Amino acid sequence: MSETRVSPRERLVLTAIIEVYIATGEPVASQAIARYFENREGLSSATIRNVMATLGESGLLDQPHTSAGRVPTAAAFRYYVEQLTQSGRTAAGMAIPTQQGWNQITDQQRGQIEDCFNGVASTNEYLERTSQVLALLSSGLGVALASATATQVLEHIHFSRLATGRVLAVLVTQAGAVQDRVLTLDRDLSHVELDTAARYLNENFRGWPIDRIRADVARRVDAEREAYHQMLASVEELCRKGALATEDDPTLFVDGMSNLIAAEMDRARLREMLVALEAKQRLVELLTAYVDGRQQEVRVVVGLEEASPAMQDFVLIGSPARLGKSNLGTVALIAPTRIQYQEMIHAVRYIAQLSGRLLDVNPD
Repeated sequence: MSETRVSPRERLVLTAIIEVYIATGEPVASQAIARYFENREGLSSATIRNVMATLGESGLLDQPHTSAGRVPTAAAFRYYVEQLTQSGRTAAGMAIPTQQGWNQITDQQRGQIEDCFNGVASTNEYLERTSQVLALLSSGLGVALASATATQVLEHIHFSRLATGRVLAVLVTQAGAVQDRVLTLDRDLSHVELDTAARYLNENFRGWPIDRIRADVARRVDAEREAYHQMLASVEELCRKGALATEDDPTLFVDGMSNLIAAEMDRARLREMLVALEAKQRLVELLTAYVDGRQQEVRVVVGLEEASPAMQDFVLIGSPARLGKSNLGTVALIAPTRIQYQEMIHAVRYIAQLSGRLLDVNPD
């Protein structure tokens, strides 16, 4: 798109075509654009037809049928978003800095969004609610992916003795995830030993990444074996048997698949698209590839054919959600390119920035 030169007149007509198409969902004829301008720009129907022909030759408009009007291509929507944001971009998408536009949604929209987040108290609740809200707002797919570091930081651990050599370990992460597993031990541990081990882990390692805890427990066993041999041996046994193991799959929340099924779409394309979206790993890869958790920005990617050819007419709008300096994960929507871009960009930005206030941390 960066190599395609668009004149001011062509930009004016292209923007009008895109906005009419977003509003109606129908191919746009030159007469509709003439009515759109109502002669305010001095554009005759003949001039508009000539400009539309030029835009078609440039790859910005398609004509589904010979007698039909024109529809914008993915390249046209990329150009449109670039004009909206006037920011930097890459070949695949545009980045919109979050510092601008915190207040670019209405008070009513802000109130509606915040009402939807009532009662949210943990990262997992926030991310799950985000997928639901973005699906509702966009009539597309709401997606939220928890950061690996956010889900694997110890908040609390508890052990319960089930039977001889069998222990229930309940692990709570600072993201609000609760994982439980039954451990089969090589030696039996008493209730007192289990309580002592849990207290030791909670007092010494709360707030630590779980993979670092396992390594540090092994180091402490070697360094402090004489002084704390019995207690550390119990902790080591529990850790070795999986008390501090975490789920391999990333935590992903998806809502709004029915919105896409309800959209008017060729059945074959719909099947291909659903196959692409139902593959959890494909969605994770999509979010990870396009939304950089180290940056504070909204990302807009028009045309998702890299995920699946059937998704070439879809857009991803996503942003990292942060808690202070930590990245909680990614919040995003995936929808047909015919959406209200400004409204959805501002909604994603606002929801991403809600995380610090909802979870009682002031963003740095």
